[in-house]
Amino acid sequence: MAPGSVIQILRAVNTWRAPTLTSFRRTLGNHQKTKSSLLPRAQCTVRGYSSTASKEEPAVAAAAAAAGDAGNPTLLSKLFPQTAPETNKSEEEERKKREEEETKENERAWKRMKLGFAVFGGGAIVGGFWALYEFGKPDVDPNGQTIEDEFTHKPLIQQYFQRMWKSLHYYQKMIQEPSRDKLLPDPLQHPYVQPKYTLVLEMKDVLVHPDWTYQTGWRFKKRPGVDHFLAELAKEFEIVVFTAEQGMTVFPILDALDPHGYIMYRLVRDATHFVDGHHVKNLDNLNRDLRKVIVVDWDNNSTKMHPDNTFGIARWNGNDDDTQLLDLVYFLKIIAQNNVEDVRDTLHYYRQFEDPISQFRENQRKLAEQMQEEERLERAKSKPMVKQWTRNLLGR
Repeated sequence: MAPGSVIQILRAVNTWRAPTLTSFRRTLGNHQKTKSSLLPRAQCTVRGYSSTASKEEPAVAAAAAAAGDAGNPTLLSKLFPQTAPETNKSEEEERKKREEEETKENERAWKRMKLGFAVFGGGAIVGGFWALYEFGKPDVDPNGQTIEDEFTHKPLIQQYFQRMWKSLHYYQKMIQEPSRDKLLPDPLQHPYVQPKYTLVLEMKDVLVHPDWTYQTGWRFKKRPGVDHFLAELAKEFEIVVFTAEQGMTVFPILDALDPHGYIMYRLVRDATHFVDGHHVKNLDNLNRDLRKVIVVDWDNNSTKMHPDNTFGIARWNGNDDDTQLLDLVYFLKIIAQNNVEDVRDTLHYYRQFEDPISQFRENQRKLAEQMQEEERLERAKSKPMVKQWTRNLLGR
């Protein structure tokens, strides 16, 4: 190609490049999509026909990038918040508005909390003054005259405080200790017959088992053999039910369980001691000779004051194949028929076993074998002497 032709082509390219770049930059600011189509075309044109254009490529690319960034305000606002355009001012105002609303809501919540504390504190103060007046005022007789007590001659405020403290201590004692000193009346006197032994039974999971379902609510299931158990032992024992349940629960159940009245007395929660979170059966308040008292229970905590009077059995969970009460009838009747002087010795022996009923069965089996052996020996000794002489004479 002639040199003159090359020069003419370069001049044509330079003449075309300036208006093309100006139009290119304007288009980039408005339509991002146009940038991706025009820029490669311009670069290819320059690269194909001019070495001078290749030197100016970085400037063109920078201008194009600047134009593209100018058309993308979101990216700039994220990278440089201080240069965010006017469109982000509304978002900033909304954010500030939300923060102000949250601050106001926190202030209102704090005010409500302070008001609640004030109401609660005021109620506590009023209640305290009412308790001080109600429990600290002196007693009056039917005529309205003040009854003197040990606090009468003390200063007025001290009187009220000490009387209130005495009343609160009384109620605490009423909760923690039995409601009366004698839980049972005095033993029957002649001509009435007082059973020699007293049998104290737990109701729940010894005689009955509580069961609850959505369909029926609470129900109480009778333990297998409980009717025979009560009928047989009522002949030898004074039967007492002693439980930590409330009376409103116990009395209807026992009415249905014992229509014949084999259970002579019923003791409920108000007859127990409250010790270390447990309702404990204190036999000292039973008004009976403890040498003749037997407690049947599965909970060691409820009888921890008198463990030697307790015969522990397994807790009944409602199974129908249970036979513990039948074995227990046999055990208790043996004690009564043998006139055991102090049942605590026998019960103390069985306390060392995890399952006293099973051990009792084993002891009865060994006793039966021993009695059979003794009976065999007795029969052998009691044979006629004539038969023995005859056997010796015949050499047999």
